[in-house]
Amino acid sequence: MLTLPRNAQIWLPAVVRQSVRRSGRRRRSRRGAHVMFAIADHFEPFNGGVSQERADRRVARWREGYAGMTEGLRDADGRMPQHSFFYPIEQYDERHVEALAALAESGGAEIEVHLHHDADNSINLRRTLVAFVELLHHRHGLLTRHADGSIGYGFVHGNWALDNAHPDGRHCGVNDEISVLKQTGCYADFTLPAAPDISQTRTVNSIYYAIDDPDRPKSHDRGIRAAVGRRPPSDGLLLVQGPLSLDWSRRTLGVLPGVEAGAVDDSAGNWPKGSRFRHWLAASVIVAGRPDWIFVKIHTHGAPEQNAEVLLGPAMRQFHTSILQQVRDQDMHLHYVTAREIANIVRAAEDGATGNPGEYRDYWLPPPSRSWKRSSSR
Repeated sequence: MLTLPRNAQIWLPAVVRQSVRRSGRRRRSRRGAHVMFAIADHFEPFNGGVSQERADRRVARWREGYAGMTEGLRDADGRMPQHSFFYPIEQYDERHVEALAALAESGGAEIEVHLHHDADNSINLRRTLVAFVELLHHRHGLLTRHADGSIGYGFVHGNWALDNAHPDGRHCGVNDEISVLKQTGCYADFTLPAAPDISQTRTVNSIYYAIDDPDRPKSHDRGIRAAVGRRPPSDGLLLVQGPLSLDWSRRTLGVLPGVEAGAVDDSAGNWPKGSRFRHWLAASVIVAGRPDWIFVKIHTHGAPEQNAEVLLGPAMRQFHTSILQQVRDQDMHLHYVTAREIANIVRAAEDGATGNPGEYRDYWLPPPSRSWKRSSSR
């Protein structure tokens, strides 16, 4: 297989096809559209192998600084910006999780599950996931519950290698990971896009269901698109992708376009800017048949100091001000949502819901209840 820069041979054909289809249609007015905006934070306090003291300071920076950054910012429903912290299993620290849980109680965040692993197997993965989601739920009062009472969680895979997607078998090792996630209560995966990493799928800018093939890796390379009136497959895991496109305003060597993959951090091309929001909207991540509900899920690694400075500082506040103004100018409606709320709104769309999607934030999966806090440790 021909290998292109940034592994574009995997994802570029789909991006180009989507761009051609959009340009071939009469440009659809977004007037009246609803935009669900979410941040999936691969939140790793010990990122870079730092000391306990430094990791503690990183968590404290978020605990103390988030309210100030979001002060006065409100969406169409009167809600403050939302932040989904995907906390890594292998970096668990009780005090860190409690600090984030306290932040979540303020109404601006929820905590979900993140995992880095390598050379793993199905049995160990299942054991690891079950133990961690029970810990988060019973000790810290976090995570949702499914209708049958089982604990539910959103997931982000470390190093992008969901379902053993890296061709060298690194950073995972489990070909039936999609099934293990589904069977242990995962309601949706939020890992993608992975570009320019080689673990990126051929499916781009989509909300879809992956059906596991335990005999091969990367079963989520393609799947069944979420659509109005289409029942979710019982054996399918919901995948919610973020935007992936070409950005001709950011050129490499003055010729090649930049890759817009929805990452926000301190690097020059990834600063939060209103101009990037327009690219994210143009990616048109939707449930098929509901084009007026647009999902914009971006991602970050918010714990390291340089990224926290951007995400908790004036740049991020200015970004929020900009996108709120953009949607007002275009007569659209912005809704700040968590990962769990995305899954709920997707399910509502599939069931034919219309109108204000903000009314369906808890449609399928209820919010966590901190009343369960430490119930298992007393």
